[in-house]
Amino acid sequence: MEHQMLLEAYLKRLKLPAMLGHYQEMARQAEQGNQTYEGYLLALSELESHQRDENAFKRRVSQAKFPLLKTLDQFDFSAIASLNKAKVLNLAQGEYLRKKENLILMGNSGTGKTHLATALGLTACQQGSRVRFFTAAGLINQLIEAQAGLRLSQIQKALSKLDLLIIDEIGYVPFSERGAELFFQVVADSYERQSIIMTTNLDFSKWPQVFKSEQLTGALLDRLTHHAHILTMNGESYRFKESMSKKKKR
Repeated sequence: MEHQMLLEAYLKRLKLPAMLGHYQEMARQAEQGNQTYEGYLLALSELESHQRDENAFKRRVSQAKFPLLKTLDQFDFSAIASLNKAKVLNLAQGEYLRKKENLILMGNSGTGKTHLATALGLTACQQGSRVRFFTAAGLINQLIEAQAGLRLSQIQKALSKLDLLIIDEIGYVPFSERGAELFFQVVADSYERQSIIMTTNLDFSKWPQVFKSEQLTGALLDRLTHHAHILTMNGESYRFKESMSKKKKR
């Protein structure tokens, strides 16, 4: 009993909760299976390691602030003929993150750009990357509020620590002049230091309508597309098809 109390005290002190919670059960299994001491210790250590990996993954997903959790398995590649499935699956391996490359998902509304960006972000979390998801409007609002509160350097520092920044919905809302400048600074700061996944419903030729400056748009696209994979996602809207399907069933 004394040995058990000491063991549990040490496991708590060493912060090994999985081992603390399962050492007795696994000891019984080891005894029944004539497992060696080394085999028992290995199994217990693997359990602790796997639990830590799972906890770390959950923390990264929580910190990413995804609007919804979407996976690549749930994505209907057959609905978007313009999208190269093999390339997407290859990108999901994470080499673009190691090379600090960007992904630009471009296509009309409702074709799954946000789903795909989220799924790639979730995969990056599984691979150990630090990820953060923003809508373009949400990011700019945070930057403007931070600047007004003299906290801009804090949010810029937090963004700089990411491995992957996801910016959704470029083109839906025009930016103010100050908002466009702050947005450009984020992209400039990330250049060759981290990866960005950006979704847009507009061709690049129409981006000046959003940023209200040909010069700033040109400088932004120069940095954004220098090391980038551009995925075209044009097709019939998922949401429109679902709505029509529901109407037919009534």
